[in-house]
Amino acid sequence: MKQLQKPGITGFLMDWAAVIALVVSVAVFALLRGGSFFSAANAVNILRSMSITTIFAIGATLTMAPDGFDMSACNLATVSSFLYASLFLWFGLPLGLSVGLTVVLTMALYLLTMFLILVCRIPDMLATCALMFVYQGLGLWWTGGGAVSAGMPTPWGAAPVRTSWTEASLAIGAAPWCIVIMLGCVAFAFVFLRYTRHGRCLYAMGSNHTAAACSGIAVGKYRFLAGMLTAVMIALGAVVVCSRNSAAQISGCDSYLMPSLAAVFVGRSVGGAEKPNALGTLVGAALVAVLENGLTQLGVVYYVLPAVKGGVLALALVAAYAPRRKRI
Repeated sequence: MKQLQKPGITGFLMDWAAVIALVVSVAVFALLRGGSFFSAANAVNILRSMSITTIFAIGATLTMAPDGFDMSACNLATVSSFLYASLFLWFGLPLGLSVGLTVVLTMALYLLTMFLILVCRIPDMLATCALMFVYQGLGLWWTGGGAVSAGMPTPWGAAPVRTSWTEASLAIGAAPWCIVIMLGCVAFAFVFLRYTRHGRCLYAMGSNHTAAACSGIAVGKYRFLAGMLTAVMIALGAVVVCSRNSAAQISGCDSYLMPSLAAVFVGRSVGGAEKPNALGTLVGAALVAVLENGLTQLGVVYYVLPAVKGGVLALALVAAYAPRRKRI
């Protein structure tokens, strides 16, 4: 069976639609708003606003590379933010130790996701949809049904060891550190997926799971590896969110699910990759952030912005899954 490529210009436009849309968006907003949009300060603001979405999107990229899918990642991130805030404020642990333990505990919680998917053989979508509610309940149980902020007592009535955030802890969610963390996550995922044997195995699983298994790839072990790396990204994103908000809020990370998924699906089409990739995800997150920033400067009311994000996701799905080849 032969495959005929779509006409060159059509294929080019589909392959680079996200990049073209990003460039056009920047040009239009710069033309309409002038220096208020096209300035170094606003560029830093855009990078800062897209940092959290990108970190979560990189986690989703690592999950989707072997054809996985996680709807509960941001719900788990909310739990992770509770853990980080309580370790730092309630128990008074040093900042580095609080972050490290948050990563470890998040990986431990993610074992439940891996158990349902790998052991119970439940499809990713169904398993993670159920876990959305499980993680919500676990988080609220740990905090006693409230947020974790500076000065508040513990659910068991004890006074917190640390009554305020330190400058170092707050700096994590501010520029330039949140941008550095974002770029570090992107660089890691880019090198891991593109230049390591493990990344190539994950992509092989994503292309054809059965063929990958028949070729000797330990699909269960590699799916587990992808899950653990995703958990690390979830924990890092949660720490940045908590630092930015100066508190671990109820459902504080839940709203990042759709933008992060939109970034991944936009990134699938960049350069004709047709698979989740780190640089494409970065472009997708930048497109979402630029649109939100520019529309806000144009005076578009905040409650319309989710519709814009949904439209971006819909167009990304069209670009990612529209037939690129005709079979004869």
